[in-house]
Amino acid sequence: MTEMVETAAIRATPDALKARLRRRYAAERRFRALGLGAVLLSLSFLGVLLVTIVSNGITAFVQTQIRLEVAFDPAVMGLGADRSADALRSADYGGLVKAAIQSRFPDVESRAELRQLTKLISVQGGGEQLQAAVLADPGLIGSTRALWLIASPDVDMVMKGHVGRDKGAEGARLNDTQLGWLETLEQTGDVALTFNTLLFTRGDSREPELAGLWGAVVGSLYSLSITLLICFPIGVASAVYLEEFAPKNRLTDLIEVNINNLAAVPSVVFGLLGLAIFLNTFGLPRSAPLVGGLVLALISLPTIIIAGRAALKAVPPSIREAALGLGASRLQVTADHVLPLAMPGVLTGTILGMAHALGETAPLLMIGMVAFIVDIPGSPLDPAAVLPVQVYLWADSPERAFVERTSAAIMVLLAFLALMNLAAILLRKKFERRW
Repeated sequence: MTEMVETAAIRATPDALKARLRRRYAAERRFRALGLGAVLLSLSFLGVLLVTIVSNGITAFVQTQIRLEVAFDPAVMGLGADRSADALRSADYGGLVKAAIQSRFPDVESRAELRQLTKLISVQGGGEQLQAAVLADPGLIGSTRALWLIASPDVDMVMKGHVGRDKGAEGARLNDTQLGWLETLEQTGDVALTFNTLLFTRGDSREPELAGLWGAVVGSLYSLSITLLICFPIGVASAVYLEEFAPKNRLTDLIEVNINNLAAVPSVVFGLLGLAIFLNTFGLPRSAPLVGGLVLALISLPTIIIAGRAALKAVPPSIREAALGLGASRLQVTADHVLPLAMPGVLTGTILGMAHALGETAPLLMIGMVAFIVDIPGSPLDPAAVLPVQVYLWADSPERAFVERTSAAIMVLLAFLALMNLAAILLRKKFERRW
């Protein structure tokens, strides 16, 4: 249809105008082609990034386990007559794991081969599994049970295809003998890939097969909750005052310029500010989500104030004038008419500011949230990590098994960001009013 209109316009004009119109339409087509090419190029880069992250991280959601006949021998566990909870908790469960894998291959006798055999299983992870089983049911002592235990990260990488089985394969850490034992276990159905529950129930660990994201997720939730509680009321109140009540003079102009400048300040500067004030001056606990939330609130405040002022400014002046004409005070006009109409934009700006804060790493490193934290934080005052910092820590680890966990942590972080953006869209639609 567009080409037909162009052709008709060209035929209805003199020759000089026809040439000019052809050049103009050709320029428009080139411009549209360049715009479309830019969009497609951006989408291709984004697609490559997402495919790379997903392909590297999807395997982190499953974990290799090996089925072994575990004999809960009190002598191997180092248990005497005392069967209290403390005695059961301190028993030698690692010895049970080693005895179980050795009994599976009774022909292995030399010490060197026994050490190689033990490397097929995660002694620490299997020991924790057995400890939890005994504490839940002390009657297991003295019995023999077939249990699935966590495999070592080297076996896990082989089973997931990240490391080849050929001799001399890149990244291979299992020798031919160990690969032969693994093949024997596969033939008998004693090796399986199961859902990795530890990834969502544990904190960080030096052992990649035991490392989880739950500590970082809880730390992020605490930090974002504190950020929201601080920056939303302060940001909205500041935007309302500056836009609806503050006189227009040099002072308010200076405040507005400074707020706009603060939105462009590098986030690491806010981290230095938090280090100097919250930690050194007020003595708040290092690595705590409370301090992280305060620093992230400082980062989010300018964004929320700017978005709030833009939303308030978008409300037509006729609504203010109509309310004032009916006898409403300026406070009533703002609280009952202007702010409810501007709330969709305010909420959108707030959630986008929170999403930006969720991805911040540099300011949190400055306040000590880069520490290695194993325990799940029970309150905002407990030491904790956050998802971006967890990604940073795992990406710096030389272990091959941490590569997939790094990508999995990025996938979880992107899922959080997607949920927050979806919440912004839904809230905007819910509170949107037409005038």
